[in-house]
Amino acid sequence: MTLSETTHAELREIAARYPEPRSGLLPMLHLVQSAEGRVTAEGIEACAQLLGVTAAEVAGVATFYTMYKRRPVGRHHVGVCTNTLCAVMGGDAIFERLKEHLGVGNDETTEDGAITLEHVECNAACDYAPVVMVNWEFMDRMTPTSATQLVDDLRDGKEVRSTRGPRIGTWREAERVLAGFNDGRADEGPGAGPETLVGLRIAREKGWRAPDPAATNDTAGNAGNAGNAGNAGKDTR
Repeated sequence: MTLSETTHAELREIAARYPEPRSGLLPMLHLVQSAEGRVTAEGIEACAQLLGVTAAEVAGVATFYTMYKRRPVGRHHVGVCTNTLCAVMGGDAIFERLKEHLGVGNDETTEDGAITLEHVECNAACDYAPVVMVNWEFMDRMTPTSATQLVDDLRDGKEVRSTRGPRIGTWREAERVLAGFNDGRADEGPGAGPETLVGLRIAREKGWRAPDPAATNDTAGNAGNAGNAGNAGKDTR
C-alpha cells in the first residue's frame, strides 16, 4: 500500500503545528493508521523523513504504545477492560464471551474484517465498570449479553452510540480524530455522566468549598511564627 499525496500533505501539516516538528510524531502515527489501517513500514519511513529522525526512532515509538498497531485492524476495534475493578465487576466474563462469540483470541480480527478484539488496561472509567471501548469511545456498565449485542450491531452496520459520547464511526475515522482532524462530533452526547459528577453534587448540597490557598498559607505562616516565638528566650546551647 502506498501513502497518498494527500496523506503526505497532512503529515506535513501535523509536523508544522509544533515548534519542534518531532513533537508531532504521535498524531502523525495516528494519521498513518487512519490511512493504512495500521502502522506500516512506509508510514514509519515517511514520518522519519519529515521529522529528520531515524526510522528506528519512529519504530521505537510505534512499538512502545499499544494504541499503535502493526497488524491490520478491523472496521471496529473493541477493547474490553480487564484491569482490576472492571475484571471484578465482570470484565473477564465479557472478554471470554466475546472471544467465544466472535471466534477470535486477543488482538485478533474476525474473518469478515469487522471486529478486532483486544483486552485493554484501565481506561480511567472505573465509576462505570465494567467498560468496553469501541474505537476508543466508552460503552459503560456492560454485561456479556449487552456486549454480544453490541458487536452484532457493529457487524450489521447498525447505528451505535457510545454511552457518553457520539455516534460510533469506524476505527480509521477515530484514528483521524486522534491525529487532530475534527470529525464534527465533539458536541454529540454529554461529556460526563452522573456517577462522575456525584462528588461535585454532594459538595454543592453540603455547601462545601475548597480551602482558600491564601488563607491556608497565612494560617501556616502564623503557626510557624508562633512556634518561633515559643522558642524565643530559651537557652538552645
